[in-house]
Amino acid sequence: MGKFTEDDLKKELESKEYEYGFYTDIEYDTFPVGLNEDVVRAISQKKEEPKWMTEWRLEAFRAWQQMEEPEWANVSYEKPNFQNISYYSAPSKKAKYDSIDEVDPELLETFNKLGISLEEQKKLAGVAVDIVIDSVSVATTFKDTLAKKGIIFCPISEAIKEHPELVKKYIGSVVPQRDNFYAALNSAVFSDGSFCYIPKGVRCPMELSTYFRINEAGTGQFERTLVIADEGSYVSYLEGCTAPSRDENQLHAAVVELIALDDAEIKYSTVQNWYPGNKEGKGGVFNFVTKRGICHKNAKISWTQVETGSAITWKYPSCILKGDNSIGEFYSIAVTNNHQQADTGTKMIHLGKNTRSTIISKGISAGKSQNSYRGLVKINSGADNARNFSQCDSLLMGNNCGAHTFPYIEVKNKTAQIEHEATTSKIGE
Repeated sequence: MGKFTEDDLKKELESKEYEYGFYTDIEYDTFPVGLNEDVVRAISQKKEEPKWMTEWRLEAFRAWQQMEEPEWANVSYEKPNFQNISYYSAPSKKAKYDSIDEVDPELLETFNKLGISLEEQKKLAGVAVDIVIDSVSVATTFKDTLAKKGIIFCPISEAIKEHPELVKKYIGSVVPQRDNFYAALNSAVFSDGSFCYIPKGVRCPMELSTYFRINEAGTGQFERTLVIADEGSYVSYLEGCTAPSRDENQLHAAVVELIALDDAEIKYSTVQNWYPGNKEGKGGVFNFVTKRGICHKNAKISWTQVETGSAITWKYPSCILKGDNSIGEFYSIAVTNNHQQADTGTKMIHLGKNTRSTIISKGISAGKSQNSYRGLVKINSGADNARNFSQCDSLLMGNNCGAHTFPYIEVKNKTAQIEHEATTSKIGE
């Protein structure tokens, strides 16, 4: 096989069609469009949540009502009409499936098309999956196997009922309800997502994975993921996502919170492949996501992000390096094409002594797309001997696309060492 050249890459991007754009025609239980306190209460009631959770949501909703959608990102789009979105949509049939045989055959066929098997004996060895369609988790595999090691891996709606003490302690501890406009909206209306707890000293024996699928038209997806690695534990987590091809934009506003306690390690990888819109820039998912992790003493969090989808992407997976000797890593490749716009990057907040962070970001822009890297490295006054290395490379393919870099560096400690490298190169027409 011959060498794959830059011209081959350009042709591949120009001719590539979105292969996950199909729609599954199944019965749905969908709320009417619109958002108010009654809708927030109805979501909580639908999930059979305790009173404290309902109140938590309402607090977030009231905060969101006072907030304005931010405009500082290097993207332009028509703002969503939040009263024109349905905030709860789920495949009807049954609230809970007791076995794979009860799942709608159309739904199973959808998973097969996406390359996901829910039948554990046929599953890829060593991967446990939680499947979220629109507003609900429809299946979680290998729960029992993991439970033998004390690992909790389940939909967050189940965790709120089964493990309230853990959820209550950690939800909102890294991304507070009023953190930002879209995090506040998510805190009010999130309906599902994954919950994971790894006990002290346990290495999770398999990859944990969540697959998010937007299916129904006119709905938004607002999942919330909470991963807690207790002292000395390890977990590797992968999320993927797709959506049907539609002419109208759909909103995805998620929150991910990672907590790595002393000596723990979390690896969190994302393959983001939401529908990007057509070649004329019509349709596509608005992907506005808040992801953040906190590292305690000697802990480590690694974010790996592969961004190829969405019409608009706006996300900054970040690490708060609170504990001494903690480590944060961010590895990202973002590919934009046609009319896609991405404003992505990371924040590394150094609080503890001897903390280290690494940022490696690669951006490829083609068509008429705009690809921006935005990063913050912040060294607080008490973060003696903090170290950061950042490398941001951009590749432009043609004359109609753009690549932009916005590095922010704040240092309040003279013992810090920071290295920043950036390159931009271009392949001509």
